[in-house]
Amino acid sequence: MPVERTQRRNFLKTCAASVAAAAWPSRPRAFPRVQEQPRSPRIRCAAIGLNHSHIYGQVDAVRRGGGDLVAFYAPEQDLAADFSRRVPGAKLARSAREILEDDRIQLIVSASIPNERAPLAIEAMRHGKDFMVDKPAATTLEQLAELRRVQAETRRIFSVLIERHESKTITKAGELVKNGAIGRVIQTVGLAPHRMDPAHRPAWFFEREKYGGILCDLASHNIDAFLFCTGSTSASAVASQVGNVHHPEYPGLEDFGDLMLRGNGGTGYIRVDWFTPGALNTFGDGRLTILGTDGYIELRKNVDIGGRSGGNHLFLVDQKEIQYMDCAAVPLTYGTRLVDDVLNRTETAASQAETFLAMELALEAERQAKRVTLEAVAQPL
Repeated sequence: MPVERTQRRNFLKTCAASVAAAAWPSRPRAFPRVQEQPRSPRIRCAAIGLNHSHIYGQVDAVRRGGGDLVAFYAPEQDLAADFSRRVPGAKLARSAREILEDDRIQLIVSASIPNERAPLAIEAMRHGKDFMVDKPAATTLEQLAELRRVQAETRRIFSVLIERHESKTITKAGELVKNGAIGRVIQTVGLAPHRMDPAHRPAWFFEREKYGGILCDLASHNIDAFLFCTGSTSASAVASQVGNVHHPEYPGLEDFGDLMLRGNGGTGYIRVDWFTPGALNTFGDGRLTILGTDGYIELRKNVDIGGRSGGNHLFLVDQKEIQYMDCAAVPLTYGTRLVDDVLNRTETAASQAETFLAMELALEAERQAKRVTLEAVAQPL
């Protein structure tokens, strides 16, 4: 059936899509202000640690849900000045402790240097705060074990803003899978190339101890999507490999990695890298394929090099037809649900068990990964 024919179906009236939270800018540019407060504030929030630009997506998500960002702190003067310009109305605190000890603040968001995130989260939870963090939320299995212990002890919310929460295509794919559009899910395949731009990366980006490794970092999005799409509640990393195959000038960098997963709801394969070509007009051609017993779904999350403009493209192939869905109108609910959870002490934005399982899989895959080394060989004619 021609693709255009599907646009007449009522089935598509609920479609839409857009990936934002995971996207690093494709070229250096001036960032706009974050969105204005869209609804009456329901909770008071603060930011500690502004080292990754994902902090602005985090602030937007919380604000959409009714969070009032009232304060922030970062020891780096340039980062603090930029945040103050882009989030007018938020007060620069004198220290992180000033925020931690403010009983009026209910939620802390952070995009600090990755290996500093878990210790900050632990301190925040011990101060009675809920915590929302950028990925990777921990860089070692020891940090994860302590996070689990303190979260269970304090009963505070520990949430990771992962791509799925801000991806309209994954949101729509989850709805289709739940409704049986492709039968029972067998496997997910996630491809996540990223652009390097070394001149615009901070020093910690190239230090393995600080960013945790490529599987711990980039693959965390795809691992979460694997659990979400397959419905797996238990899983293991079957095999994994990492390497620095093209950037010897940065010995701490891993520029390539892949892994295989097996869960009680399906299997998965993930490849991540820092090899987005210069001609592409976005940070990477992120894709996700969901294979089912009766069809498959493919997501082109950031770009369709086949000709369609923008991102947020979903393709569904079943036993009867091929459908294309532009997912731009799919509503995102993470921010609202997270604020609801803070107020109601619930787990509607993401379950704590799933959050920790995704982190465990990424860290275990990184720990057991074999090192890839490539030799120079003659190329075929």
